[in-house]
Amino acid sequence: MLRLGGLWVLRMRSPAAGVPVKNLGLREVASGISSPGSTSTRALNIFDRDLKRKQKNWAARQPEPMKFDYLKEEVGSRIADRVYDIARNFSLALDVGCGRGYIAQHLNKETVGKFFQVDIAENALKNIIEMEIPTVSILADEEFLPFRENTFDLVVSSLSLHWVNDLPRALEQIHYVLKPDGVFIGAMFGGDTLYELRCSLQLAETEREGGFSPHVSPFTAVNDLGHLLGRAGFNTLTVDTDEIQVNYPGMFELMEDLQGQRQLRREEE
Repeated sequence: MLRLGGLWVLRMRSPAAGVPVKNLGLREVASGISSPGSTSTRALNIFDRDLKRKQKNWAARQPEPMKFDYLKEEVGSRIADRVYDIARNFSLALDVGCGRGYIAQHLNKETVGKFFQVDIAENALKNIIEMEIPTVSILADEEFLPFRENTFDLVVSSLSLHWVNDLPRALEQIHYVLKPDGVFIGAMFGGDTLYELRCSLQLAETEREGGFSPHVSPFTAVNDLGHLLGRAGFNTLTVDTDEIQVNYPGMFELMEDLQGQRQLRREEE
């Protein structure tokens, strides 16, 4: 079972003194893709980001990448619905970890003027879904956003942030690139995702080996998200949970699906 920790965030603050609000473009000090081995100095580096990029590129090169996109399509549609719930237009929007454009395809140009799509995998960007909004695709790591302060009216993210090694830093960067009164809407897997699979693997390994090691990527508890967002500088927070249940005939069918999505598996498997 997949449990989503949905986030709806409205950021409200005054511009910092001396910082121009109209400050569009890339930060000169930032690099789009981190070099192999580069990590945050304060984070426990659970994921090999270079390997994650290779995995996403591999998934995007498969003959039928859309076969495994049903979950991303569903969540992207739900995030777009949240955007439409806000009665305003967004001149500039950013999708962090866009994949093939699962959110932008559900938006229209009356709501979003221009859409920047960022992903770590170049093959995903090459397979972007056609949409009516003017878009710009940028190869960049979610942990190192190459944009200036106060750039975007809207930032969205769908099923991408659970991979980052330093989630507080990633949220701080999203807060940094948002304009005052900008909106952040995102979704990530909640802490109870794949609970049945994790329990089964732990019980089987404990019985045979006398102990167990994790075989599924860790997830952030929904109760912790509000605290992390507050630390990053967001306010007027709404955090809720959606539950999407997907049934499989057996564990091997589930593992095949996870491999095709390259969303939840640990690198060493």
